[in-house]
Amino acid sequence: MTERVGPVTLDVTELDRMATFYEDVVGLRTLDRTEGRAVLGVDDALLILRETPDRSARGPAEAGLFHTAFRVPSRAALGDALARIESQWQLTGASDHGVSEALYLQDPEDNGVEVYRDRPREDWPDADGRVDMFTRRLALAPLRDGASGEARCPSGTAVGHVHLEVSSLDDSVAFYGDGLGLDIRQSMDGALFLAFDGYHHHVGLNTWNERSRPAAGRGLARIQLRVDDPADVRRRLDPSRLTERDDGFDAVDPDGITVQIRRA
Repeated sequence: MTERVGPVTLDVTELDRMATFYEDVVGLRTLDRTEGRAVLGVDDALLILRETPDRSARGPAEAGLFHTAFRVPSRAALGDALARIESQWQLTGASDHGVSEALYLQDPEDNGVEVYRDRPREDWPDADGRVDMFTRRLALAPLRDGASGEARCPSGTAVGHVHLEVSSLDDSVAFYGDGLGLDIRQSMDGALFLAFDGYHHHVGLNTWNERSRPAAGRGLARIQLRVDDPADVRRRLDPSRLTERDDGFDAVDPDGITVQIRRA
């Protein structure tokens, strides 16, 4: 499967504490560390932490990150994640979504984190060509029993999706759907889920907390999405909100979130 979501970048206050959390609790590895910056991942970079102690905290009305979702390749790896969370941190939720099984927690600076594993695509519940995700309680005892005891996420772990808090679903769909080319895979009250390639979702959007201001404070700095034809996407976006890069370009979504557009 082509990975459509690249590394997520967070602006953080305490780099050491945050890096330790994503290593020991989530199970990533530090791939590169310089003054004020840490790159974590497994096979490739999945998370970039930038230390920005002078930047203000995210305000209660600001759009931004709902959670970064790390997809592990097996149920045993999800069981290992549960063991790390329960021994070192605090689980805030555990859900069966039909398409996936997911664990939820908050990092030390209150950024949402999901660790999940997908069920086989042929088993995903279907609703007229879209997915029919639901939320049911996930039984944890079988996960504990199936854990393999690994202290780190295995090869094949990726950022499966990012879920954003936005101010307007209509404006966000115009950007992520019409502009970037993701398809709506499911809609529900106050939320939409969009994806490439028939996946259940690479981007989640919600207005559940009634965010009304652009992202400005600490937390989410940027996300990366990988598209088949960056030039085609560039033509569909407002050029005044684009910044050219050597390996693609950066765009700014309606809520001020920077989206790195790179070739899949």
